[in-house]
Formats: sequence, C-alpha cells, structure tokens
Amino acid sequence: MSFKICTVGCGSMSTSVHGPSHTKYAATHPDTLLAACCDLDGQKAVRYRDKFDYARHYTDIVKMLETEKPDAVCLIAPVDLTCELSCRILEMGYPLLMEKPPGRTTEELDRLITAADARNVPTQVAVNRRYTPVVQVLKQTLAAQFKPSDIQHIRYDFTRIGRKDADFSTTAIHGIDTTRFLAGSDYKRIRFHYQEFPHLGPTVANIFMDCTFVSGATAHLNFCPVSGVLVERATVYAYGHTFFMNIAISQDRVFPALLQHYEKGKLKREVAGAEAAGGAEWFEMNGFYGENAAFFDDIRNGRRPEGDLRSGRQSVEIADCIRRREQEYRK
Repeated sequence: MSFKICTVGCGSMSTSVHGPSHTKYAATHPDTLLAACCDLDGQKAVRYRDKFDYARHYTDIVKMLETEKPDAVCLIAPVDLTCELSCRILEMGYPLLMEKPPGRTTEELDRLITAADARNVPTQVAVNRRYTPVVQVLKQTLAAQFKPSDIQHIRYDFTRIGRKDADFSTTAIHGIDTTRFLAGSDYKRIRFHYQEFPHLGPTVANIFMDCTFVSGATAHLNFCPVSGVLVERATVYAYGHTFFMNIAISQDRVFPALLQHYEKGKLKREVAGAEAAGGAEWFEMNGFYGENAAFFDDIRNGRRPEGDLRSGRQSVEIADCIRRREQEYRK
C-alpha cells in the first residue's frame, strides 16, 4: 500500500521549501504517493500540483481529506489561520505536521493539544531549526559529551534586514526554541529588554533576552530585525570547549552553514552545512527536508514525533511574552 501525503497551503513558503522536500522524499521512498494539494486559490493549487508531481488538487480541505484519506497531512498556512485549520484537520483524525508557531498564544496551543488528544492524533510542529543538519550535529555532540548542567552559556544572534512586522515574535520563536533545544533544558527565568524604533513602526524593536535555564546554564539572545545583514548564529560554551555555528538562513549563502568545535584553543572538528546535510540544496541544509522526513518516517513506523505540540509549549509561551512586551518570564 502507498503512504499517502496531502498538503494544505500552496503559497511561497510551501513552494520554496516544503514542496521540494516532499518531492525528494517521494523519490527516495518509492511507495510514497503525493496524493493531493489544496489551496483556496485554485491556480496556486494547480501550479503546485504540476511543479511537485502531486496527483490531484483541491480548493476545499474537507473534500480533499474525505476523498483522499491520507496517512499524513502537512499544513503550511499563515499564522492567523494555523489554529483554525489545524483543529479542523485534527478533528478529522489525520496526523498533522503544521508550520510554526502552532498558535499565537498558549490558549490557541492548548486548543490544538485538546483537539489532538481527543482523537489521539500524532502531531509535529515544523520548527525547522531542530532538524537543520548543523544544529543536529551540534545537539548530538553536546548530548554525547556533556550533561545539560555542563553547558555554561549560549549566545544566539538573530538578525534580519528591513523586517517591520506587526508581530516579530512569530519569527523570533525560532531563536527561542533553538536555544532551548541546544541547552537541553527549559528556561527558568528571562529578563526582556526592548529597544523600540517608533519612527520605523509602532512594533519595530530590537529584542534582547537574558536567560537562566533550569539546568543552571545561562543564555543571551539578540533579535535585531532591521539590521544590515541576514544572519543566524550560535555560540555554546562549556568547560574547555567552545562551539561556533552558522545556520544557512539566506539562499545567497553569504554566511554559509558551518559548525566549528574548539577544545582548549585548538580546532577539533569543522563540519560544513552540505556535509552535514548530505546535499547542497537550501531546503536540505536549512532543515526543511529533515523535519518533513522525520514526520513521515515517524508516522510510517507508528512512532509519536518528538517535536509534538507539547514539546513547543514553552517556546510559544515565551514568544507570547514578546508579543505582549513583558519585562520578565518565570517558569
């Protein structure tokens, strides 16, 4: 029997990274059927179907799911639609991969958890940094060599160009979640500082987070959305060890994906993004293929995905603090 995949949302994000990921997965797993895609804009759905070799297209989610009865559904929709559409899919009982954030607030997230629990439906949140190959290599190295309490400090720099979003927290959640993922521990306390730029827009600001983890590690996160460069990088400190990591955020690869591990002043290991990913395409190096493949493999094998709705609850909670311009967070 075929493993049937349906995709909801055929916009730019889906077209640039999720569609290519699905095509690669189907090519390397011959029993996979890209059954159908759906978008309210029928022309987008047709283009998506043809570009990524889906069998059919729809403009109605319910009709697609009732007709196709897929094994897995991928939802790539705007943040303001994610909760409502996810609940509809979960209430119909279909395993769901949904784009981040899974809710703008903890209330929305808890609604999704309730919907998933009611039908015992597996879920995964598409926080792709967890599946970015250089991040995974770093995470595996930290887990193999150190306890969470051995990690001293993490610095995470997250810069963008000309981002004047009404709500930048839905993007900042990537840095919040990745730092927590690398620390292997929940945040215990955070102090926020906002450097506002009202002349650029009522919500435009640099956001700085001074953090303490339950493990005892500390972190400093810097979000600068109107800077002069597109960069995402982390530095991790442990006794006698320092890790420098660049994530491939921009397709122009001015700052390529790279992980360097120094021990007592000497370069112990260096891993390039393409080497870690086993491929040089941006959707491979930036974790989009990894998150989709992990979800599909888990569903195929009857496993519950690790990156489920509950796993992202604290990250959503902290992003919501930024949205509300809170000054402090305590677990």
